Amino acid sequence: MSINVLAICGSLRAKSTNRGLVRYAQAHAPDGMKIHIADLMEVPFYNSDLAEKPAAVKQLLQQMGEADALILACPEYNYSLAPALKNALDWASREPDNHLLSGKPVAIMGAGGGMGTSRSQYHLRQVCVFLNLHPLNQPEVFSNAFAGSFDTDGNLIDEKIQGLVRKQLDALLSWQQQLTR
Repeated sequence: MSINVLAICGSLRAKSTNRGLVRYAQAHAPDGMKIHIADLMEVPFYNSDLAEKPAAVKQLLQQMGEADALILACPEYNYSLAPALKNALDWASREPDNHLLSGKPVAIMGAGGGMGTSRSQYHLRQVCVFLNLHPLNQPEVFSNAFAGSFDTDGNLIDEKIQGLVRKQLDALLSWQQQLTR
C-alpha cells in the first residue's frame, strides 16, 4: 500500500532552498510513498467574497483532499511563516468541517537564515493545532540556507540535511501506516 503525500512549499521562488528541500524529498521518497508538489503560484489570497473558487484553488484543494499526509516546507519571513503557505492552509480550512486537513499527519521542514526557520516552524505548529493537523515531533529539519547546504539552483547538497529529510520521510510513512492499521 502506498501513501499519497502533498508537499506544499511556502516560497514561490523557482530557486528557493525550501523548494529544494521538497524536490529532494520527492526524489528520495521511501518505498510506499508518492510525493506530489503543489503549485501555489496562481493561488490568490483567501477572500470569502469570491463567488467562485479560482481554478488554482480548486486544484490545490483537490490535491489536499487526495493526500494522506502533507509536507510543509516553511520559509521564515520576519520571524514567522510565509504568506503563501499560510494562505494555502487558510483556503483549505474553509472547506466544510475542515475535512481536507483535520487529522492528517504533517512533516515540517525549512531552510532560511540564522536559526534555519525554527521560529516560523513553531508558528506553523500553532496553526496546525487549530487546524487539527498532526505534525511529526522528530526529526526536525532546520537548515541554514546560506551555509553551503544548497547549490546556486536551490538544490539540497548537504549530506547531513539530506539524511534528516530521509529520516523525516521514513517517520511520516511509519506514522501514516500506523494510523491506517
